[in-house]
Amino acid sequence: MTSEQKLPDWFPHNPPIYDIDKSYAENALNGPFFNGEIPERNMPDESEWIDFLGHKVASPLGVPAGPLLNSNWIELAGKLGFDLPVYKTIRSSAHPGHPLPNMLHVDTGGPVIVSNREMTALKAERSSSLEQLALTNSFGMPSKSQDFLLEDIARANSVLSKGQVLIVSVVGSQSPEKDFIEDFKDAALLAKEAGAKIIEANFSCPNVEKQHGQLYSNPNEVYRLGKALVDAIAPLPLIIKVGTFIDIQQLKEMLISAARAGVRGISGLNSVSMRVIDTDGNSPLGDNRQTSGICGGVIRHAALDFIKKTAIIIREEQLDLTLIGVGGIAKAHHFDQFLEQGADFAMSATGMMWDPYLAMRYHLTKSKELV
Repeated sequence: MTSEQKLPDWFPHNPPIYDIDKSYAENALNGPFFNGEIPERNMPDESEWIDFLGHKVASPLGVPAGPLLNSNWIELAGKLGFDLPVYKTIRSSAHPGHPLPNMLHVDTGGPVIVSNREMTALKAERSSSLEQLALTNSFGMPSKSQDFLLEDIARANSVLSKGQVLIVSVVGSQSPEKDFIEDFKDAALLAKEAGAKIIEANFSCPNVEKQHGQLYSNPNEVYRLGKALVDAIAPLPLIIKVGTFIDIQQLKEMLISAARAGVRGISGLNSVSMRVIDTDGNSPLGDNRQTSGICGGVIRHAALDFIKKTAIIIREEQLDLTLIGVGGIAKAHHFDQFLEQGADFAMSATGMMWDPYLAMRYHLTKSKELV
């Protein structure tokens, strides 16, 4: 890919590569739904590669836990220039997901305001702008069997190129048969056995039971579980994924607790939890899923605010934490917005699904700047 080349348009002429009208299982089996060309990429010289938790990567761009359902999705993300792909969150054993619908277009009335916890979102038509794209997502974190994951994560590693590194996201499951922390550790050890180079622990998903969906907001629990996971997966580095904070002191305490536990990276934001209703005042996801995660371009301002505040705390407290910015990146220049606010790396989920050429657009822009 030379600086003179022009990448093909994708949105709005083509549908997203994740078909929101199909089930999670159908997308995993038959996706990604991409029939475009793979542009040639001019890789930067290895001397310009960046250190990411002990691994040299060609760029600071990645895809967070969510869109990359298996090794086929990882392979496409790597070919399209996302150098830090995160394998979709796994559990210690097979687990079903929520039934359809899992993703719906919504109208948030503009950028999401994190402090407005009671804010609702109405069902809406598809957005004509990636920057205003807003969806709700509720999957229930489905997971495949251990045998499948051991084989597929190994394949995911093998299909990546030099200058790219695989991260595997894990979560614990609540059950009467096993302690939650032990189950979380088992999921992390499964990822390690399968060949994960780096492990990310999901402390943030707003679509699960409150006791572990809000885990990141309790500094003591962040330390307790973070330390248990760090010790279990050593010497692999641990990242934790977190959600929104209204209280900056609580954010500061969480970061200090994470660093004290030996956590190496912080990833945020996850989707913003909101109550979603349709025009009749009912939950379009069903009565048992009235609250779900909002994602897309409308959460970018909230995510940038999180990154700015977090970067300041990490610097002032001299914490050994790598900061990964996530949330609302829908255009190539949005990656730079996150990096300029203090993120060390930046990732796009919804943006990548709606415009799979997003990373290549960024790389092409950087190539032009060097000419």
